Amino acid sequence: MGMYGWGKTNMDDLTASVQAAFESGINFFDTAATYGLGVSETILGKALGKNRSKVVISDKFGVRAEQGKPTVYDNSKEYIISACEESLKRLGTDYIDIYTVHYRDGVTPLAEVVQTLETLRSQGKIRYFALSNVHACDMDEIRECSKYFVSVQNEYSLACRRFESELLAFRDECGLTPFTWGSLGQGILSGKYNESNVDFGADDRRSRDIYVNFHGEKLKQNLETVKVLRQISQKVNKPVSAVAIRFIMDRIRDSVVLIGVKNPNQVHQNVAASDWHLSDEDMQALLAVSAVD
Repeated sequence: MGMYGWGKTNMDDLTASVQAAFESGINFFDTAATYGLGVSETILGKALGKNRSKVVISDKFGVRAEQGKPTVYDNSKEYIISACEESLKRLGTDYIDIYTVHYRDGVTPLAEVVQTLETLRSQGKIRYFALSNVHACDMDEIRECSKYFVSVQNEYSLACRRFESELLAFRDECGLTPFTWGSLGQGILSGKYNESNVDFGADDRRSRDIYVNFHGEKLKQNLETVKVLRQISQKVNKPVSAVAIRFIMDRIRDSVVLIGVKNPNQVHQNVAASDWHLSDEDMQALLAVSAVD
């Protein structure tokens, strides 16, 4: 559950989305302390309620984000312990299944982060820990500590394949399960956008040029990918978003695909990615249209 700068959201719809996902067989939920400045965690905890013990919650730390203040990355022992306590309160739980380093702070050695996380694990506050937004330049340090981590998150989709080789390397060389975020390219791969309806408001981060999927030549390239997705969607009788998700599942073996939603209908469309595979022909068509950046 992201809900951080993605336009208007309805709290009742978000709660219903969690419940719809659970009823559809989804038992893994990803959030972060910075998503909605903590509101995402609160909604998730309340929506799960008595079903909390039946699901896996993946939460993230390491980003200090406050309204009107600059964002700061912090992996210090003091901050990790404090952030964990606050997340537990917002989630309404006494443990987090997977606690993830959202971003490295460029200062704290990974070995020190591991020591702090091990302390939290010994206290029963977290069960496993993971990494996010790390790259090939971090490989040597991660390889030395890889036995302590279970997974690695990175951006990956048909709109962003530039980290594909890194995800595969972390999986094959370090034994880390690949998690993909931005799996629908911030929504461009859902099939509902074209060049005439991507004029987002100021409350939506996609209005900024840094979110390249909705601007300039990158937008045009993405819409060509969406054309191919639509063709496959019609052929296999699946939603466009489900085809985009299935691509990741078939391309990155053993991956966990993270998808943000705003309402139950989006949940149902995305769940349709399960229990089937793309043909070799369709896979090759998608690989061809989505050149690696």
